[in-house]
Amino acid sequence: MRLVQRSVIPGFNITMGFTITYLCLIVLIPLSGLFVVASSESFEHIKEVMSTVIVKRAFYLTFRASFIAAVVNAFFGLIIAWCIVRYRFPGRRFLDALVDLPFALPTAVSGIALARLYSDSGWIGRHLTENGGATRAVRALGDWASGLGVPVLSDWGQKLAEVQSLTVFHTEFGITLALIFIGLPFVIRSLQPAIEELDQETEEAAASLGASRWQTFRRVLFPAILPAHISGFAMAFARALGEYGTVIFIGGCVAGKTQTISNVIYDAAEANNIAAAAIVATAALLASFAILLLINLVQVWTNRRYAPAE
Repeated sequence: MRLVQRSVIPGFNITMGFTITYLCLIVLIPLSGLFVVASSESFEHIKEVMSTVIVKRAFYLTFRASFIAAVVNAFFGLIIAWCIVRYRFPGRRFLDALVDLPFALPTAVSGIALARLYSDSGWIGRHLTENGGATRAVRALGDWASGLGVPVLSDWGQKLAEVQSLTVFHTEFGITLALIFIGLPFVIRSLQPAIEELDQETEEAAASLGASRWQTFRRVLFPAILPAHISGFAMAFARALGEYGTVIFIGGCVAGKTQTISNVIYDAAEANNIAAAAIVATAALLASFAILLLINLVQVWTNRRYAPAE
């Protein structure tokens, strides 16, 4: 006689019905309304909105800064997660709790803090101005490289010697810095469970076979955590694409220069131009969905490629 496995939650029909209803009310219906508003506009109007310099610049800035921030977080997030999981040191629990701080902080708070630090009069920003210590050090490095007489280094040094300032406030670099701040926890929290599940006996076996530390990490450990690494990268990238509160303070929302997609949508809606806001939002949604779909396909391939043998 076949036994039916019982579940602690209601049956499949009830839970699936609740799931579909909830997703429709919270996700599908609002997004469908956005598509309806955008599709009601003529093709000429859509083309006119999307071809403006401000919109094109906002898309280019947002996706480039988000990608750079996600790559930086993927690199340093792996190091931090590995340190927290594999080593025991004083203050480890405090550092582990500190990782979640960008989750808990309102984005406006983090934006104001970053803007205060990196403004021309801020604790860090004052050293990046034309007469700041960091800028003078970069110029000195450029003068030194220029005097070596090596063609490649001389050209590189000449550019450094002509640096006027290392401005972060109201620049694309500042926006990227803010996106790194808000996206780092996603990578760390995705990697921690995967690193905890690594079998240290596998490392010992690789070492006994003559593998170096780098070979053990590259061929044994990293493939095992690669799916989680890609997942963290995707979440950090997706989070950065929709960020608004942090970047408006450190970026300044300068039209055509430091305006992200979220800023453009908000400005259009604030001007009561709902159609333009819906068009830009729909285009951003489709582009984000395509990129995230590609990342998920890579993750599926990675899971199959590096799945442990049964």
